[in-house]
Order: sequence, then structure tokens, then C-alpha cells
Amino acid sequence: MDEKKSKNQISIELNEEVGQGLYSNLVAITHSPSEFIIDFIRIMPGMPKARVKSRIILTPEHAKRFLLAMKDNVTKFESVHGQIKDVQGSVPPNILMNFGGPTAQA
Repeated sequence: MDEKKSKNQISIELNEEVGQGLYSNLVAITHSPSEFIIDFIRIMPGMPKARVKSRIILTPEHAKRFLLAMKDNVTKFESVHGQIKDVQGSVPPNILMNFGGPTAQA
């Protein structure tokens, strides 16, 4: 049984640079029929430009798994730390998120 269990496990490596993480305070999501594109952006107050810090491209199936995993993790977080404040409308209305695909949702 231990052999079968070890065959189904994946060893994941996290190098030091990636392990440091990147700060993002805005997310833009676009999609096509075959992929979801998630851009993690850092926007600084008073600056006219924001910079995409990381882009993740997912298949629709993986995007759905990611959505379910995020919902599960937010639920677990809130059960320990309390409800997260609703942030709707916190992005200034003059920020247009359109990168040539469908309108971004964040």
C-alpha cells in the first residue's frame, strides 16, 4: 500500500526566488475559448502606470479547480479570522481593464 501511495504523490520544488513571492494588489482576468489569463498587478497610489508582476495561464478546467480551491481557502480563513471585508468598488473607476480580450474581472 505504501508503494501505491508514493506513486500518486508529486514532489514539488520551490526555489528561493519564487518562494519570496511577489506583492500584487490588483488582478485582471481575461479568457478565450481555450484558456484563462490571470494577471497579477501592482498599482501604486498616484502613479499613472501599473505593472503586471506575474501572468498565469490556465486551461478552463484548471481555472475551475482554482476557483473551487480559492473558495475553500477563503471559507477556512474566515472561519478562523472572521469575515473578510467586502471590497467591491475599491478599484478606482478610471482604471480600464481591457487588454484586447473580454473585459477583465477582478
